[in-house]
Amino acid sequence: MVTAPDLEQMADRIAAGNRRALARAITLVESSRADHRTQAQELLEKLVGRAGGAIRLGISGTPGVGKSTFIEAFGQHLTAAGHRVAVLAVDPSSKRTGGSILGDKTRMEHLARDPNAFIRPSPSGGTLGGVARRTRETMLLVEAAGYDVVLVETVGVGQSETTVAEMVDLFMLLLSPGGGDELQGIKRGVMELADLIVINKADGDLLAAAKRAATEYRGALGLIRPKTPHWRARVRLASALKGEGIEEIWRDITKYREAMTEAGALEKQRAEQAKAWMWQELTDGLVYALTRDRRVAAALPDWEARVMSGEATPGAAADALRALFLGHSEA
Repeated sequence: MVTAPDLEQMADRIAAGNRRALARAITLVESSRADHRTQAQELLEKLVGRAGGAIRLGISGTPGVGKSTFIEAFGQHLTAAGHRVAVLAVDPSSKRTGGSILGDKTRMEHLARDPNAFIRPSPSGGTLGGVARRTRETMLLVEAAGYDVVLVETVGVGQSETTVAEMVDLFMLLLSPGGGDELQGIKRGVMELADLIVINKADGDLLAAAKRAATEYRGALGLIRPKTPHWRARVRLASALKGEGIEEIWRDITKYREAMTEAGALEKQRAEQAKAWMWQELTDGLVYALTRDRRVAAALPDWEARVMSGEATPGAAADALRALFLGHSEA
């Protein structure tokens, strides 16, 4: 049991940059236990005033694009420039076992040893977008601990990447050289989310293909309405292996933040994200309460069986269970 004085001490240690206290706090916010959730909220209340100063970046990409290699090179570039970098790498969880690989520290071994970097792998828990349910709260914790660049690495590319785009300042899409057929495989919805597209592995024999891909993606972006009037998505070439293109990418990110801040758009974007976060928490809380209601739990197997047999529609079953939860029905 974490007492009030313990939480106060934990908050002070996090604010002082204590990594052990930060790791312990993240474990607390990731817990699904009701008492831990209450304690986590109390801790966040103590620290929320110290958060919000970091640039929040979401990074997604197709399998095999080299996300971990890129993030390591990018992170090392930033720490060398005096930044403190937190990487929240979300691993896919098995829907069958709930297990997760959690191998990001192994893949980013050099960055993991950097005293100015903090890597926290977390299982996605099967949540939408491959983003751990408590990633938003973890962002607040690492910001309160003094990390001024927060990178959220998502599981992969898909429509559900909207989830991460709704919690960061800038969404970066990492792609491999190729264009052509690969371009057809990237959903328009994901392209519309991107503020910055990076063609990785732009070196050696792949350099020419990378340049062609960049031209095709720039053409594709020209057909998409910009997310904001204050910024048009850009395409950059990079070689994480050689450390090339990293400085230009950071320069773009800096320009994006300056343009959005000057227009007041970044503040508005974060306010909208906070509102969306509140509604997500409300939805999750209601679902949690509903599924643990004794009357609903007793009736649920029967309604599931009726839906599976075709005796009842999913909508009718949901209406009945909701009415039961609200006390409007007896069965």
